[in-house]
Amino acid sequence: MERILVFAFVGLLAQVIDGSLGMAYGVTASSLLVATNVAPAVASASVHLAEVGTTAVSGFSHWRFGNVDWGVVARIAIPGAIGAFLGATVLSSLSTEAATPWMAALLLVLGVYIVARFVFGKPPVVVNGRRPGTRLLAPLGLFAGFVDATGGGGWGPVATPTLISSGRLDARKVIGSVSASEFAVTVAASIGFLIGLGSEALDWRVVGGLLAGGVIAAPFAAYLVRHLSLPVLGGLVGSVILVTNARTLLGAFDAESGAAYVVLGVLAAGLISIAFTKSRRAAAAEQAEAQDAAAVEPQPV
Repeated sequence: MERILVFAFVGLLAQVIDGSLGMAYGVTASSLLVATNVAPAVASASVHLAEVGTTAVSGFSHWRFGNVDWGVVARIAIPGAIGAFLGATVLSSLSTEAATPWMAALLLVLGVYIVARFVFGKPPVVVNGRRPGTRLLAPLGLFAGFVDATGGGGWGPVATPTLISSGRLDARKVIGSVSASEFAVTVAASIGFLIGLGSEALDWRVVGGLLAGGVIAAPFAAYLVRHLSLPVLGGLVGSVILVTNARTLLGAFDAESGAAYVVLGVLAAGLISIAFTKSRRAAAAEQAEAQDAAAVEPQPV
């Protein structure tokens, strides 16, 4: 029972983060599962099985709101599914000792990306143009799907910023199309893991806990995003992912030491401090703009 509660908490935390940032469910959940000594392949398989339901609902919702470009979905989902199936097959064939540092390193890179985007980055400027073509979408889907399966997450962090930076598709269409495509990626990865590991190798308490936590957390994500700025949330999430996976890598290479953990703690504290400072400055700038606008507004006679 205690283990199920732990996995439910992991699912809850990952869903809150994903609902607030629009990505990082798999990255967060896989990082925390591996940190609790769940085998990398089992962690990734459990995350993808739990995501089958959530991605279906997400894709349907985006379609209902008109956020999906089905031309983009058709070109990126199939290569993404192929990449995810291959990634699941590769990860399933690796021993736990070999897979752990690989997954931790990949998740560490994705954690660096989250920090770079939400703490230090600026909002991307999107210029509408013609739809991205197969030359971009096919290799992007293949690579993002492979990273997603082998790293336990990464479809959103790889695909979304790439498409937004191309400047050819409105941001809401990018997010909606990537979310709709993720269902095919998740199903393909799950099939690959079930073939490679077998259902008996999976701990269904992990899958059930992730699902339960995700369902409970869904309403809180909207609340959280209204009260925490994206830089602060990105700094908190990125710091957790960086510290968690750096710890896993240090352990895998027998390099753990008190000094290393002090450095990680200082790094995390610094990133969170920068995020809070950026958030306060942005809030002050918005308040100043509002005051200036009110000052020049003509007063009724």
